[in-house]
Amino acid sequence: MRVLVLALAAALAASAAWAKGERSGEFDYYVLSLSWSPTWCALEGDARRSPQCEDDADFGWVMHGLWPQYDRGWPSYCPTTERNPSRAMTRDMADIMGTPGLAWHQWNKHGVCSGLSATDYYAVSREAYGTINRPEIFRQLDKAIKLPAAVVEEAFLKANPQLDPDMITITCKQGRIQEARICLSRSLEPVTCGRDVVRDCTATDALFAPIR
Repeated sequence: MRVLVLALAAALAASAAWAKGERSGEFDYYVLSLSWSPTWCALEGDARRSPQCEDDADFGWVMHGLWPQYDRGWPSYCPTTERNPSRAMTRDMADIMGTPGLAWHQWNKHGVCSGLSATDYYAVSREAYGTINRPEIFRQLDKAIKLPAAVVEEAFLKANPQLDPDMITITCKQGRIQEARICLSRSLEPVTCGRDVVRDCTATDALFAPIR
């Protein structure tokens, strides 16, 4: 019986963390996810021959996505009556998202849960991206370094005095700095992140590769 109870609790926790097909427009706040492009390219993009990773692309912190979030968990793939974005719309987001394909994926998984049209979702995403200063110091690196993830968070806090430490989290993947995730209200004001978002990378020697 105890094993069954534990298994049921785990299943409930998993479903609470990632709700699929929930009602569009019902969420508590946004998570703006900024991805360090050289990390994505090293782990995935180079193998895909993504244009985001070409030598002249010059991408640093790109917008991975703007994600509707619950206080606990998040919705995804919500039913919507809104029309899908056109190719021109996704192409126009590539300057901050790296590729049109990512712009399409973010709409398909997260944008449909915003309650907005594709046009408005992309507009809000661009506005959210513009509210955050990406620390220029990282663009000045000319070689890979290892550093504590906390240093990256501190740089964001210094560049964005409106943020408190519990409004941003830095993630790592395979020993590399991966993303900066900032929590914003539905009106794009900084807010405290939920407990399932605040999961700072604790690495003290995370690899941070320079822009090519």
